[in-house]
Amino acid sequence: MIFGKTQLELKLGIFVFIGLVIFAIFILSVGGIRTWASGYQVDFMFNFIDGVKKGAPVRFSGLDVGEVTEIKYFFDEKEEKTKLRITCWVPNDVKIPADSTVWVNTLGLLGEKYIEIIPGVDYKRLLHPKAELTGEDPVLMNEVLKTAKHIADNLDTGVTRILDKDGTIGKILYDDGLYKQLDALITDLRKNPWKLFWKTKEKK
Repeated sequence: MIFGKTQLELKLGIFVFIGLVIFAIFILSVGGIRTWASGYQVDFMFNFIDGVKKGAPVRFSGLDVGEVTEIKYFFDEKEEKTKLRITCWVPNDVKIPADSTVWVNTLGLLGEKYIEIIPGVDYKRLLHPKAELTGEDPVLMNEVLKTAKHIADNLDTGVTRILDKDGTIGKILYDDGLYKQLDALITDLRKNPWKLFWKTKEKK
């Protein structure tokens, strides 16, 4: 009787242990903790990250290889301003040259933000674990809108000048005198095409 009870407790203990192991693996997978994966962390510095969040993908040559594990503020004493440090996890077989280019990219037009790494060419100098590399800041949407507005304003001003018969294009389009002179020149060249190749003699 005691032996049967011991077997039951043993089976129950094994069942509970397996359940705990499965639960732990599930929690680690959801949390993105890569305890069983072989990799290292590198830090990328930015002034502006345009909404990148913890857990965002990290791409190397366009392929998803890692993820953002931490984002922190820090004060850069050399430049005397606050910056952002994005810590990223990448596998050990991903070798990042020190002359690589890093920036914040977007999936689609308004999709998820992620870190894009375009590898450099100097594979003799690789980023070691906990190394730092300065990334290229994304363009502010406000600056894009300002540039677009500036172009639109200039275009509108140019069209207005043409409609007001101002400027070279406006005069060509609306000045009858210039039109008649141009028409006469074209007519004369059609009758005397040799004038296109005729040069006046230079005075000595």
